[in-house]
Amino acid sequence: MTAVTVLLALLAALSNASASVLQRRAAVQEPDPGGGAGSAVRRFARLVRRPYWLAGAVLLALSGLLQAGALAVGSLSLVQPLLAAELLFTLAVGGVVFRRRPDARTWLAFVALAGGLALFLLAAAPSPGRTTARPGAWLLGGGGALGVVVLLVAAARPVRGASRAALLGLASAVCFAVTAALLKEAVGRLAHGPAAMLAHWSPYATAAAGLVAFLLLQSALAAGSLTASQPALTLGDALTSVVLGWVLFAESIHLGLSLLPEAVGVALIGAGSVGLVHGASAGDGWDAAGPKACSRSAAALSREPRR
Repeated sequence: MTAVTVLLALLAALSNASASVLQRRAAVQEPDPGGGAGSAVRRFARLVRRPYWLAGAVLLALSGLLQAGALAVGSLSLVQPLLAAELLFTLAVGGVVFRRRPDARTWLAFVALAGGLALFLLAAAPSPGRTTARPGAWLLGGGGALGVVVLLVAAARPVRGASRAALLGLASAVCFAVTAALLKEAVGRLAHGPAAMLAHWSPYATAAAGLVAFLLLQSALAAGSLTASQPALTLGDALTSVVLGWVLFAESIHLGLSLLPEAVGVALIGAGSVGLVHGASAGDGWDAAGPKACSRSAAALSREPRR
């Protein structure tokens, strides 16, 4: 069952990365002319007729289904960290679509992120727990996550630049992790039939949490560079999911001596995230339609709203 979970999670990451790249490919063919809401609506109407955009929309929906399948058969603590592979897939798919060849520094960041992800998951060895959470667990887990998000948003209000982007990025990551936990709760109730799932509050809470995560993500991206927000997004989602998996679904990870390789893995994931986004934030043109000599990280394309 672990192999199925890993496969579905990686396919979800690949699908979401491909959706981001294809929709960005359509977007560069329809540059934003400005001019207010009317221009934006007309631009969107043109976008939805482009094959690249439509293919991206289909892949985005497929990504959600694959993630739901992974959460139905595997632990939250395993699935969400694996979705960090989306950064790697975006680099690979974007390189093909935009005909860019990553430089040595980008490949080094690629290896660091992939190696850190593998090391963390092998050392932590997340174990499956319950398919659904007890009602009291949601009061603790959901209430705690809400409190963390409120504190992060409050802390971000008086600051600007990289600090604000990092704080809002972390708040968005917590919301994405909560969204995934709620999705796991919803699909866990499918064993009793679709009617039982739709009669429960979790599908609707999933949509609400996803919307809040999306809005916080947009604020984080507007507040500062990807270099500031991306590590918080990547690490925050993975680590919050581990905590929620333990609180809500009685999942567990190895502790004791395993903490050392787990910490090294987390550090490598953070370093790889910084390296992948640094190129995108240091210059322009990686995801433009025309060829350029410089290569850029694909991480700028990877944070489409998901889960």
